[in-house]
Amino acid sequence: MQPKRILTMQDLSCVGQCSMTVALPILSHYGVETCVLPTAILSNHTMFKTWSYLDITPEIENVYNGWRENGFKFQGFLLGYLGKKSLMDCAEKAFDEFSEKDAPIIIDPAFGDNGKLYGGFDLEYVAAMRNLIRRANIIVPNLTEVCFLLGWEYPASYDKNYIKKAVEELKKYTPATVVITGVEFDGKIGEAIYYNGKISYVLAEKLPVCYHGTGDMFAAVFTAKYLNGATLEQACAAAGEFVAKCIKATPQNHFYGVCFEKVMLNEVEN
Repeated sequence: MQPKRILTMQDLSCVGQCSMTVALPILSHYGVETCVLPTAILSNHTMFKTWSYLDITPEIENVYNGWRENGFKFQGFLLGYLGKKSLMDCAEKAFDEFSEKDAPIIIDPAFGDNGKLYGGFDLEYVAAMRNLIRRANIIVPNLTEVCFLLGWEYPASYDKNYIKKAVEELKKYTPATVVITGVEFDGKIGEAIYYNGKISYVLAEKLPVCYHGTGDMFAAVFTAKYLNGATLEQACAAAGEFVAKCIKATPQNHFYGVCFEKVMLNEVEN
């Protein structure tokens, strides 16, 4: 069977295991033909003290012209860290012009965590993302992103009723299936999945460490598994297991990402 061709649209950090740096190898590893549209080139990701940022927006229309001339179409889309509000218009143009019929659009809002926005983002960006998710088939926000999208305060604690209310409110802005990542209950961590009016949970062991880029890895594995026929629950479980293995394979002094390469190599060898 011919691999599905997907377009992933997110930034490229030259140093730091996140965004395009992890999406391209992971999607490819799991059997997806991965085409890329970098939204920006950063010297390194924004968890370092300083970084450079090259905006790729002026070149995107030239890229699109090349795609038009060559007749390229994609069977799926994965959006991650975009970086600028104007890039959301570019994303919508890609959906409109380069999508095969019924190609799913999966959006990871990728603008915040731990109750705060990432560096360089503001509430205007959040509002633009709130508008963009109306085009999605699946969204995979973490709880911070959910709260910003809804205009809610980030909670000091929450229960399953809170999560249910949150996903029901999100459905006012998007027809997409909602997969909230990083929810925690009873010492476990995982995903809340809201589909067809019902909510389900995929939870596993919570590891006592936190690394940058794991959300990007989760989204890549989830997308690959889902495009290859897994259910939402199966895709979440596989992605969560992959991230956990990567965290366990990473030395504590490796602060800027996780060693996903070791895990993929082991999967190939086994």
